[in-house]
Amino acid sequence: MQKAQFPSFNMAKDVKNLIFYIFLLLIFGLLMYGIVDLGSGYSAGNQAASTEIAYNNGGFHGFLMMLGDSLSHPLSILLLQILTILLVARLFSWICTKINQPTVIGEILAGIFLGPSVLAKVLPGVSAFLFAPESLHNITILSQIGLILFMFAIGMELDIVEVKKKLKETVLISHTSTIVPFFFGMLTAYWVYPDYTNGTVPFVSFALFVGIAMSITAFPVLARIIQERGMTKSHLGTLALASAANGDITAWCVLAVVIAIAQAGTVISAMYTVLFTVAYILFMFYVVRPFMNVIGNLYHNKEVINKTFVTFIFIVLILSAFLTEVLGVHALFGAFIAGVVMPANLKFRQIMTDKVEDVSLSLLLPLFFVSTGLRTEIGLLNTVELWTMCGIFILVAIVGKFGGAALSARFVGESWHDSLRMGALMNTRGLMELVVLTIGYEMGILPPAIFVMLVLMTIVTTFMTAPLLGVIDYCFEAGKRIKARMQPPKDTVYKLLLSFGRAGSGAIMLKVAQQLFGYGKRPLEVTALHMTEGTDINPLHIEDIKAISFDPIEEEAENLNMTIQTRYEISNNTTSDIIDIVNNEGFDFLLIGSGVMLSNLPSDQEVVRHKRNFIMERLFGRMKSSESMLFGNFLKDKTQEFVDKAHCSVGVFVNRNFKSISNLLVIMYGIEDSFLLYNIERLVRKDNLAITLIDPNKVIVQHKTMMDSLNRIETTTKRFRFISGQTIDSDLFIRYDFMLIGSYSWQTLVSQGEKMISKIPSSLVVYNYVSPENVSQKTENNENEKINLS
Repeated sequence: MQKAQFPSFNMAKDVKNLIFYIFLLLIFGLLMYGIVDLGSGYSAGNQAASTEIAYNNGGFHGFLMMLGDSLSHPLSILLLQILTILLVARLFSWICTKINQPTVIGEILAGIFLGPSVLAKVLPGVSAFLFAPESLHNITILSQIGLILFMFAIGMELDIVEVKKKLKETVLISHTSTIVPFFFGMLTAYWVYPDYTNGTVPFVSFALFVGIAMSITAFPVLARIIQERGMTKSHLGTLALASAANGDITAWCVLAVVIAIAQAGTVISAMYTVLFTVAYILFMFYVVRPFMNVIGNLYHNKEVINKTFVTFIFIVLILSAFLTEVLGVHALFGAFIAGVVMPANLKFRQIMTDKVEDVSLSLLLPLFFVSTGLRTEIGLLNTVELWTMCGIFILVAIVGKFGGAALSARFVGESWHDSLRMGALMNTRGLMELVVLTIGYEMGILPPAIFVMLVLMTIVTTFMTAPLLGVIDYCFEAGKRIKARMQPPKDTVYKLLLSFGRAGSGAIMLKVAQQLFGYGKRPLEVTALHMTEGTDINPLHIEDIKAISFDPIEEEAENLNMTIQTRYEISNNTTSDIIDIVNNEGFDFLLIGSGVMLSNLPSDQEVVRHKRNFIMERLFGRMKSSESMLFGNFLKDKTQEFVDKAHCSVGVFVNRNFKSISNLLVIMYGIEDSFLLYNIERLVRKDNLAITLIDPNKVIVQHKTMMDSLNRIETTTKRFRFISGQTIDSDLFIRYDFMLIGSYSWQTLVSQGEKMISKIPSSLVVYNYVSPENVSQKTENNENEKINLS
């Protein structure tokens, strides 16, 4: 065994270096002091004045004054604002993820919290210092840069080729879900215009902005909701994404016209702006885009994309934004078009999106939400009439968008279930809505009270998407569930859900599943599930994540001559979502990993033993005593929610350099794990598998049913051995390459201490599920607790 290597030190050399370092500091420190002393005569007057100030104020008091001046410096204020915004935004986003809401909701709420609606009311002094009106200009500029980068990324995420393919299917849905709410928005604007604008804003501009605000769909929020619900590859998910993409392009073109009309004042004057804008779009699509496609085929990996090329891309982005800003249709439209005309090569888009999104989404966009929140003074809605008007805006937005999308989807042949879900998805607004509202507010078209109402409408319609989808699914699936319960269960296949994290562990767990579960009466059907925690996954990266995650397990399935199903999900709560999949889709067994892989830990050297203890403590918690149940408690805690809520048995795989199963050990400490005896009857069908069953407490010999099963096994194969009454010690495990054990026996085993755990081979700990029907019919022998692993 190789000895542990410790770093060696040359004491004499270290002392020599230290003496030289101190000597260097002293010599040059004295020389610099001499220079300062010689030059003090040049500024005698200033020195006297500064000495008098220091004398009058006191040294520490002067230091505090300096800190105060530094803290009030514009740069210090800006950095403090950014720090506060990022912390509060992440906190609210985290809260929203816990209730299955998009993070954009949390960021919007964070902006409102830091604005005049909450912070200024609760802590007016803090709000006045942190967000003084004169200091907000820098935040606004930075937020606009963040929006430009974000719209550029959104443009790159749109696949124009896919939009064209789905154009015939989606044009009716996308345009109906845009025109109908647009009309209702203009109708509402006509009703509220006299009372809420006082005639200070041209009606045409006001009506058009309210209409476009009602008709926007937030493509990025919609894309992430579809990812989270596993609908990306479904017919409805594809249709919704394509419709939203088509609608976004239409809405931004309409917005450009609306801004042009608002800026020019009349439709005739705006025609020149529209004509120049159309010429700009044609130039971008028919001149710039072909050129960019050629570049994309040359620059499509990180090795060839250098700083010069990235600078060129940003020049295209900024120039496009500048042109549209000068034309009077806003810089964001130019940034969006610049993203759309980027090379169609997906690898190129992934690389550029990564470079842009990390800064725009994480740093700059939260500044935009707070900038919007600072304008959102909910206190302006101080009468019943104003809150009623806000409710009307929300109702009109929902009826127009949800109704228009649902009815048009039904008209083109979708089922009522999918049509209503389409309406719920298209009703999502979020960030895109806030962008439109901010433009209208900054242009003076939307009065403050109307702006607040429309921001609240944005929050409500975005927040309601996930719950509304759940209600629709529940109503339509309720009948199916009742009908399914009335039918006899189908025992055609044995359904196993294999949930894995790291790509390599999936292949190992599949091998375990095949060797333990592949010899039953029912054919084994394996679904390999990989989940990504969190909602901010770029849609462009999903295929890469799938390839990295599933390539090893699919290769192993091919080696084992197995057919498996792969499933990728994005989740905010992986445990809860795995349980829902197991229960709703009728799986018979859930196989998960313990999340640890321990190699053999030598114990004959003090340093190695210390290292081993450190690893055990980090993985399983701080040791309370030498008899601690660290490993057992770890697995228990990890699987408790699965065991409590999953309607199937759960197996936790502990990997100890697993290769294959040829010499299997089964330990049964109590009747609670008697179900394993019946599984041995299936496992003996496997060729070249030696099985040893140890009954330390002589439980089996006391029950006739178990002895009958044991006799059947012994007559079936000569590669089975039964040992009764043998004490388990750590040296026993060296003879076996795998252990199958029930949860009760596992807890008993680990209670014997750390030394026992450090020697176990790769193992599967099975938590047996007993249905409520079986619980009520349990006999003294617990025969109804049997399960068949295969």
